[in-house]
Amino acid sequence: MVGKKIHIGNFNLDDLFQDYTSTDGYIIDHDVSPCTPAITSHSVNTVIAAVYCLVYFLAVTGNMVVMVVILYNRRTISSTDIYLLHLAVADLLFAIILPFWAVDAISGWVFGDAMCKIISMLQEVNFYSGILLLACISIDRYLAIVYSTQSHKQKRPFLIKLVCAVVWVLAIALSLPILYKGEYTPPGSSRTICYEILDGESADTWRATTRFLRHSIGFLIPLAVMIFCYSVTIHRLCQTKGFQKQKAMKVIIAVVLAFLICWLPYNLTVFIDTLMRSKLIDESCDMRNHIDRALSATQILGFLHSCINPILYAFIGVKFRRNLVKLLATKGIIKQSAHSQYGRSISSSISGLNSTTI
Repeated sequence: MVGKKIHIGNFNLDDLFQDYTSTDGYIIDHDVSPCTPAITSHSVNTVIAAVYCLVYFLAVTGNMVVMVVILYNRRTISSTDIYLLHLAVADLLFAIILPFWAVDAISGWVFGDAMCKIISMLQEVNFYSGILLLACISIDRYLAIVYSTQSHKQKRPFLIKLVCAVVWVLAIALSLPILYKGEYTPPGSSRTICYEILDGESADTWRATTRFLRHSIGFLIPLAVMIFCYSVTIHRLCQTKGFQKQKAMKVIIAVVLAFLICWLPYNLTVFIDTLMRSKLIDESCDMRNHIDRALSATQILGFLHSCINPILYAFIGVKFRRNLVKLLATKGIIKQSAHSQYGRSISSSISGLNSTTI
């Protein structure tokens, strides 16, 4: 059986498993050679499930706080706040699917074919919308700081909302290919998987096209935009003096580093995997197993970005902290005196800076 192609009518099972990589511990690849599939131990799967649950708790809590604070102060909402609100929604939508993947890591896919498509679609929409919104925030900061607050104030809220709507439509459109995923139980296994099923001669072309979109629109282009905008912004800030420059530079550097640390390893691994499957670099059984494990590990690192965003874009921002303390004081959670004291302590650092400080 090993090394032979398996056909059921016109359905080629070799094509089915040609591009399968999963964090559920069952990794199969019959594409190049009869390599022994890499099997992840139950203990490792349990740790993965625990990490997913932790990220779920942090992401849901953090992003809901961000949404509540921004909406509570919607009368003074800025363009950055609108982007942050949509980013929080994207990360929240992604967080709610993590319990499904946690169960999948331990027990395989038990939620049916329809839920496989829905959950996978939500994950892809978050992937694209999150990164595109980060690029929008970098452009927003670039315009606010490099071209001063005067031109920044001329932007209409309707235009910002239109940009966000375009981001969501584009993210949904780019995520449509994931609907090819479905529930399947591999021959000889009792473990059901949620996997993208492709068949026929066009499978390789389709896979290469979707991979290209992920590499370009899902990472390289947004990264190039962020690097350009933040490089110019930091250069402009270095020409100014004072506390505001230091605070803004800390936020910007944290933004770029978090994005790179969370998503660069995964995208590099996917790129190497694409080169291997395109026969542009040699593939061995050891390399295939290493890449499969690396895809699982780096994907988890990318998932962590959903709970880091509230910290980087909100909790370390002076304006957000002020609004959060104000909300807590209004609801009676903290004393008004504490709110007044905190407001006086930061008034000098936020005076006139709301448009240039996250």
